[in-house]
Amino acid sequence: MAAAGTARRFSLVLIKPSHYDDDGYVIQWLRSPIPSTTLANLYGLARDCAERRVLGADVEIVVTVLDETNTRIRPERIARRIGKEGGLVGLVGVQSNEFPRAMDIARRLRARGIAVCIGGFHVSGSIAMLPKLPPELEEAMALGISLFAGEAEGRLDEVLRDAWQGTLRALYNYMADLPSLAGAPPPVLPASRIKRIAGRTASFDAGRGCPFQCSFCTIINVQGRQSRHRSADDVEEIVRRNLAQGITHFFITDDNFARNKDWERIFDRLAELRERERLKMKFIIQVDTLCHRIPNFIAKAKRAGVSRVFIGLENINPDSLLGAKKRQNKITEYRKMLLQWRSLGITTYGGYILGFPGDTPETILRDIAIIQRELPIDMLEFFCLTPLPGSEDHQKLHLAGAYLDPDLNKYDLEHVTATHPLMSTTEWEGIYQRAWRAYYSPEHLETMMRRAAATRRGLGNISFLILWFYSSITIEHVHPLQGGYFRRKYRRDRRPGLARENPLVFYPRYAAELVTKHIRLARLLWRLRGLMRRVMGDPRSRDYRDEALMPVAEDELDRLDLFTVSTGAKSAVAKARKQARARVAGVVYDEQRPGGGGYPVPT
Repeated sequence: MAAAGTARRFSLVLIKPSHYDDDGYVIQWLRSPIPSTTLANLYGLARDCAERRVLGADVEIVVTVLDETNTRIRPERIARRIGKEGGLVGLVGVQSNEFPRAMDIARRLRARGIAVCIGGFHVSGSIAMLPKLPPELEEAMALGISLFAGEAEGRLDEVLRDAWQGTLRALYNYMADLPSLAGAPPPVLPASRIKRIAGRTASFDAGRGCPFQCSFCTIINVQGRQSRHRSADDVEEIVRRNLAQGITHFFITDDNFARNKDWERIFDRLAELRERERLKMKFIIQVDTLCHRIPNFIAKAKRAGVSRVFIGLENINPDSLLGAKKRQNKITEYRKMLLQWRSLGITTYGGYILGFPGDTPETILRDIAIIQRELPIDMLEFFCLTPLPGSEDHQKLHLAGAYLDPDLNKYDLEHVTATHPLMSTTEWEGIYQRAWRAYYSPEHLETMMRRAAATRRGLGNISFLILWFYSSITIEHVHPLQGGYFRRKYRRDRRPGLARENPLVFYPRYAAELVTKHIRLARLLWRLRGLMRRVMGDPRSRDYRDEALMPVAEDELDRLDLFTVSTGAKSAVAKARKQARARVAGVVYDEQRPGGGGYPVPT
């Protein structure tokens, strides 16, 4: 690190790391699927620091942002550049499955004397929920890596000054002091970075925090349970800055936008921009299963330009939901909510967790079949119940000394990392793969197409999403949230401890993989286009109806499998009816407020 006064440039390199696949290669694409909100946040904060000259009027801060899901990271090149100027590498938004890769990058930088700081959900969650630092964080500090817990708004100045002076602290812990977002520098990435994202989608958080207590969730323990949000003015500035560089698609990454206290003002402002100024923009949001109870929420989402919605269904067994403290999810409301989104032409994604204590391969396949028949949801994506560091589930297992897979690289919601009372690891892993094939069966693909046509929605959009989801699992063998276009592999970028392959073996196999994958992708696309033509050519396609598309009726609580197949479902129906009678009688029922989410959002 250059001493203060001997250099006039300070290089800040912000890296969002990826993680390793099962063969030890970095998961990386020519075009990756989801932009990093943390990278956008830190870039906005860093640019603000640079403009304010926080290191002195004569010191220029040069900020570089790199997302490893679409950009190769070369630590030695970064070290050479920083070594000439002085600076800091920040590994940002690091989730548990990314921590091993972050450490591998950091070790190579520290070996060349470069200052490194690691922050994100793994560091923050571990510090928030464990009685002492876990071994991997102690190892990082022993290597001279600085750790950052909490959020950087209002704190980045201090870290940069310490790095400039060569006095970085081992730990910056702000977990007990979460900052306000009002008036914070806008999270905006350069267009050159966003163009590496499929669909050229930018992301930002309009708010942070969730008021609920889901035991598998890390959000509540890292971002808190109090809603902190940006103003409508702040959101407008973010949108306008992106529009100015040709970016029109946005992912609002709030874990639960329906519980953002300023949701209505934000929706109204976005609707005004679209309707008065004719600005073309579309949004993806995440909401809970009871968002439809909020007056005007769904209607205003449509006016604001929301085109896709992610909803954490998690499960259709109320006993499983109760066990995970997700009391706010009520299966008796699922159909009402989904039909309202569908009526406005908005695509719905449902997250579904496999591996609750009562799950077996048989019950999982049974429940998937019920969802296919009775719920009007578009896309379903599956996750293994994972005790993520930073969650209550992880905390309890850790304190009890229960088995937890020691390889953090597996904590990606796709791999089994704990034991299950009714399924072996092999059974759990097997039903995860079977669940995808069952939901995206040829028969259900046609049903999805026919439902889209019947509700006057573009078949091209649903076909694209099917192609993305199904090919990620069956061809690339990664979750759709980690999938992308054109897999990139580099022989030298293999996880330490695994042998570097011979070039005569690696490159021919890699080339063969690319050719084979594109052939399979073309076949899938051909099948989907054939299905589209068949549905579009059916003169009665708009008259299609099935159980899922039928309006909500009182008798369905006694008729549909969703409400009758399990004891928990029957109890949920009885409770819903009791509460309905109480409301009619004017009795106030003390329910936990509605909410949802719970997934570690893209950071």
